[in-house]
Amino acid sequence: MYELKLYFCFMENPFTDEYFMKKALQEAEVAFDKGEIPVGALIVIDNKIIARSHNLTEMLTDVTAHAEMQAITSAANFIGGKYLKGCTLYVTLEPCQMCAGALYWCQISKIVFGASDDQRGFEALGTKLHPKTEVMKGVLAQECSDLLVRFFASKRG
Repeated sequence: MYELKLYFCFMENPFTDEYFMKKALQEAEVAFDKGEIPVGALIVIDNKIIARSHNLTEMLTDVTAHAEMQAITSAANFIGGKYLKGCTLYVTLEPCQMCAGALYWCQISKIVFGASDDQRGFEALGTKLHPKTEVMKGVLAQECSDLLVRFFASKRG
């Protein structure tokens, strides 16, 4: 008589913060190629990307056209509501005070950012987020920072 043995293969979840930050970096590269400050963002719910964006301030001649603002609008349209509960924002640069304010009002559940912005970031300026918003910083920080450094070096050179 043959004995049937079941072997379970447990696969790691491929949808890590690093995975999604790499996707945000791809958006930042698009911004770089357009001559925009290379910041990319995406919003995810249940491991599904529902919004992706990058800075469009130069193209739209609009100082509010930050990657995060574009992503918030896109995600709200996708969901059909203004609150982004259960959603995670992945952004290559720490959100500024304006974007942090919008993130407060949309009640996003989690923010994951790469490079810190010690001069204009919401943490440096003491901007409050929604009390239920979780923050994770420094995900692929070096890659995110390197892209910004390369962009500004190209503008000076």
